[in-house]
Amino acid sequence: MAASVTASFTPAFAGFESRVRESFARQGAMALVGAQLGDVRPGYCAISLLPRPEISQQHGYVHAGILATLVDTAGGYAGYTLFPEDSSVLTVEFKLNLLAPAQGERIVAEGFVIKPGRTLAITRGEVHAERGGERVLVAMMQQTLIVIRGRAEGATAGAGSRVAKAG
Repeated sequence: MAASVTASFTPAFAGFESRVRESFARQGAMALVGAQLGDVRPGYCAISLLPRPEISQQHGYVHAGILATLVDTAGGYAGYTLFPEDSSVLTVEFKLNLLAPAQGERIVAEGFVIKPGRTLAITRGEVHAERGGERVLVAMMQQTLIVIRGRAEGATAGAGSRVAKAG
């Protein structure tokens, strides 16, 4: 777990970790980019990937859209660790600051809950590029999530409804 986790949280659902891992396994976007789910703790989630040409932009750096996808998902799952059992999660908004080119041996996105809430949760995210044992902060995110109560993930509200997913 990263040193920047400052708060400790008690999850509302004891099975939070397996729920997050099962949800992550259903995410086609994460599979498409080759992301791997790492540490999952109350109020925290880490997701990593190995850079490769298929997810790079024209200069060879990992594309900003990929970074946004990773950190949005990490923040979503960090929040989801604290949600009640009969709920799902969606991102309402996020802001991403790109700080440095994303290049290295591995990219790690971390999500941290700042303020859990009954309806909305606020998270922050960091993306680091790792190379030779060094970590460089390449992006920062602030995110708002909505707690969709009474509808477990994957449950639909009717024809044409969207499936609630983290990130």
